[in-house]
Amino acid sequence: MRLVLRLGALLVLAWLAGFVWFAETLPGAAPVSLATDAIVVLTGGPGRLARGLDVLQHGSAQRLLVSGVHKRVDKSELSEAAAVPRALFIKRVDLDMEAIDTRSNAEQSALWAAQHNYASLRLVTSAAHMRRAMLEFRARLPASVRLLPDAVPSSEGVQGMAREYTKFLLRRAVVALDR
Repeated sequence: MRLVLRLGALLVLAWLAGFVWFAETLPGAAPVSLATDAIVVLTGGPGRLARGLDVLQHGSAQRLLVSGVHKRVDKSELSEAAAVPRALFIKRVDLDMEAIDTRSNAEQSALWAAQHNYASLRLVTSAAHMRRAMLEFRARLPASVRLLPDAVPSSEGVQGMAREYTKFLLRRAVVALDR
């Protein structure tokens, strides 16, 4: 029984130490001037779309994919909400309405990148979500596609960040087992 308690305590301490590392080393924004072929913005949090559009308008990418958009949203609504010219959305923004989670964001984005023959992508999501998103994208994109993480500040509280850290650990284990 003591062995089980010690192992349990050790696991809790390892999780806590890892969580501290996770929270203290959140990725940040990439310089807007760093160019990629395209941008992928994952929906689900504040600041993501604005960041992707800022990079697109700066001229650091050719095209932008917004992944995980609700089926009832259209480009006109998004351009209006983002206060960006509608013509920019029509010409240079694509909406992925198939993705429902991070894994399917990566799958749909990989298909889109292959369709357009992109060799580099800027991935925009929250800082707390970035590690798991990068893990999913690297598992689904060809090794030749360069990924540039571009994190916006996280709006998750401690509980949300702990949940994201746990999801990251679980997905990391599953991806490692799949190899």
